[in-house]
Amino acid sequence: MVAAAQHPNIKLFTYAEVEKVEGYIGNFDITIRQKARSVDHSKCTGCGTCWEKCPTKVTSEYNLGLGKRKAIYVSFPQAVPNKPVIDREHCRQFTKGKCGVCQKVCPAGAIDYAQQDEIITEKVGAIILATGFDLFDWTQAYGEYGYGLYPDVITGLQFERLNNASGPTGGKILRPSDGKEPQNVVFIKCVGSRDAAKGKEYCSRACCMYTAKHAHQVLEKIPGSKAYVFYMDVRTPGKAYEEFYLRTVHEGAQYIRGRVSKIYPEGDRLVVQGVDTLLGRPVEVVADLVVLATAMIPSHGSAELARIVGFSADENGFFMEAHPKLRPVETNTAGVFLAGTCQGPKDIPDTVAQASAAAAKVCALFSKSEMAVDPLIARVDEGICSGCLECKNVCPYRAIEPKTISERVAGKTLERTVAAVNTGLCQGCGACTAACRAGAINVKGFTNDQVLAEVDALCL
Repeated sequence: MVAAAQHPNIKLFTYAEVEKVEGYIGNFDITIRQKARSVDHSKCTGCGTCWEKCPTKVTSEYNLGLGKRKAIYVSFPQAVPNKPVIDREHCRQFTKGKCGVCQKVCPAGAIDYAQQDEIITEKVGAIILATGFDLFDWTQAYGEYGYGLYPDVITGLQFERLNNASGPTGGKILRPSDGKEPQNVVFIKCVGSRDAAKGKEYCSRACCMYTAKHAHQVLEKIPGSKAYVFYMDVRTPGKAYEEFYLRTVHEGAQYIRGRVSKIYPEGDRLVVQGVDTLLGRPVEVVADLVVLATAMIPSHGSAELARIVGFSADENGFFMEAHPKLRPVETNTAGVFLAGTCQGPKDIPDTVAQASAAAAKVCALFSKSEMAVDPLIARVDEGICSGCLECKNVCPYRAIEPKTISERVAGKTLERTVAAVNTGLCQGCGACTAACRAGAINVKGFTNDQVLAEVDALCL
C-alpha cells in the first residue's frame, strides 16, 4: 500500500510502520512512523502522468522480479487510494541529484522532494494483527533445484503473477527465460514444507489446492499442454476441495507420488528427475517450466512486531493465540487479536473467517461500558517489596511498572520505589512470582500458604 486516506471515523495509514506500542486494553498508545512518500497525497489525483514519464525502471517487488516498475510508482493496480510514492533508493533525483521529470510533468504540483518522515501518535482501544506471510527462500537450501540459477524454475506465487491479467505478461503463461509458451509444466509440492532437514516441519496447508488450480489453468490456457505434479500427500481439507482436485486429475494432470531429486538444464529445457514411490521406479520428465510450491513462513519483521506489541510467537515465528481451540483469534495480551497467516499457514476461507471473528471480538469489546478481567493476577505486597524491579524485567506482558510511595519512618516522611501491577495487562502467568527474591509478589489464589493448603487437603 502506498497512500493514506481519511474518513470521519477511520484513519488509514499506509507506507507507514509501527514503532512503539504502550498502554493496555482500551488505552493503547501507538507510535507510527509515516514514511516520506515524496508525493503530497492531498494534492495528488492519481492521474498517472508522473510514472508514465519517469525514465527509471527497477525490478518490481509485487511481480516478484518478473517485471519492471518505475521509480515513482503505485505498488499494485488495485491500491486504494491509487496514488504513488517515490522509491528514494532508485530515484535519480535522490541518488544523483538530477532528473526531476515527475515534478515537471505533474499537473497538480504534488511532487515534494523535501518531504520528511512524520511521527504520529494515536490512541486506540484494540489491535488486530494481520501481517501476512513470506515464502520460504528455497534458493538457499535446495541446491538440487538449481539454487535459483535457472530462470524457468519459479515459485507458485510467481506463477500466479504470470497468470494474472494485471501481471507482467497480461495473463499469458510464458517462460521467464525466453517468453515462449511452455508445453510441459512440472509442479513440485512441499518445497520447504514438511522437511525437518532443510525446511520447516509443518504443512503449509494451501499448497495442495493452489497447485491443483495452477495445473488446471495450464491445461485450460495452453492447448495440448501437459501438467505433472510431484507430491508427498494430497491434502484437501475444505468444502469442495476434494472434488476440485479430482476434476484436475480427470482433466489430465498427472500426479506422481514422490520427491524430485534433481533439476538440470538440457538445451533450452529442464530435466526433472524424481521417483514414483507407488510404482517403485525412477521418473524423468523434460519440462519447459517448473513451479515450486514453497512453504509459508512468518512475514519479515513479525518477530520484532511481536516484541513491540508485547506478546509471544511460537518456535516457527508465528504469533501465538491464547488457546488454539477456545480462543483462536485472541492473544495472551488483552486487546490484541490475530487474523490470517500471521498465526499460521491457512487458505483464503480460513483467513476470512478468522478476520471476521477478530472484528467481531473488537466490536464486542467496544460495545461494553465495563470490562470483565481475570481475577487471578499478580499482587504486590508493598511492605516487603525492595523495589529491585526484577519482576518488571521478566514480565512478558509489560504489566509491571515502578511506583513511588511515601512512608513515615522515625517521624520522617520517606519516599521509595516499589513494583506496581497494571491489572489491564497482567495475565497471571506467574513469571514475576518466580523472579521475586523477596517473595513480595504473588498471583492471587496461588500464594505459598494457599498452595500448601491445597496440598494438605489432597493428603487427607
